[in-house]
Amino acid sequence: MLGTTERLLLEHTKSKQMPRTNFQELLDAGAHFGHLKRKWNPNMEPYIFMEKNGIHIIDLQKTVVKIDEAAAAIKQIAKSGRKILFVATKKQAKELVADQVKAVGMPYVTERWPGGMLTNFPTIRKAVKKMISIDKMMKDTSWDNLSKREKLQITRQRAKLEKVLGSISDLTRLPAALFVVDVLKEKIAVREAQKLGIPVFAIVDTNSNPEDVDFVIPANDDASQSIRLIVGAMCDAIGEGLNERKVEKEKEEADASAAKKEKAKVAKADEDEDSEEE
Repeated sequence: MLGTTERLLLEHTKSKQMPRTNFQELLDAGAHFGHLKRKWNPNMEPYIFMEKNGIHIIDLQKTVVKIDEAAAAIKQIAKSGRKILFVATKKQAKELVADQVKAVGMPYVTERWPGGMLTNFPTIRKAVKKMISIDKMMKDTSWDNLSKREKLQITRQRAKLEKVLGSISDLTRLPAALFVVDVLKEKIAVREAQKLGIPVFAIVDTNSNPEDVDFVIPANDDASQSIRLIVGAMCDAIGEGLNERKVEKEKEEADASAAKKEKAKVAKADEDEDSEEE
């Protein structure tokens, strides 16, 4: 029986389309710059093209292929109606990841990763419910009866919850996959996903271990343009998956409606036939 990762890769081999990115775009974005040679992780050797001035240069031809593999798999997840959780808490990635991911309606964590978010998901859901109940309270007439001090305390509590849980408040169940910008910085998130068997997609730099990742995208995970380009390709794939899901749903509804009308038509014809015989 195929595992989740193998199944997603199989879906990729079936889809033939133009590459999501190309060598020149990645080069212009500085995606090829790795870390200093002394900081490298030997497991990244297959993705390293050469060393220049003590810095490892990433093989962008392999990056192009890996982006396509990851995008095809992410598209299938989105098409199935499941969620991909994006994790990017490093300064240069936070805002641009939030902007791109928000546009396709996927959850993201760009502040501190709340430990146990995946492995202790029920507790996180309780915090989300608390935030929702505060929102309801603030709209209720009883809110006006509270003192200024009480209002201030509740508002501060709401702001604290929003900072940690903001974009994951709609996540009613565990995500189907994680997309991580820096596997070293987000090692707790990666570890939690591994523990639960949740596939991990990640931009992996030369100082990181690709063995912890199911869908490796070898690239510079510090340059904002590199991050923007790769996350953008993933979001485009998600958008396509969501559109295909919508089209298929509309077709199913149309087919069901046509079948219902046909059934009613046949029933009416049978009814008319019976009345004629009488």
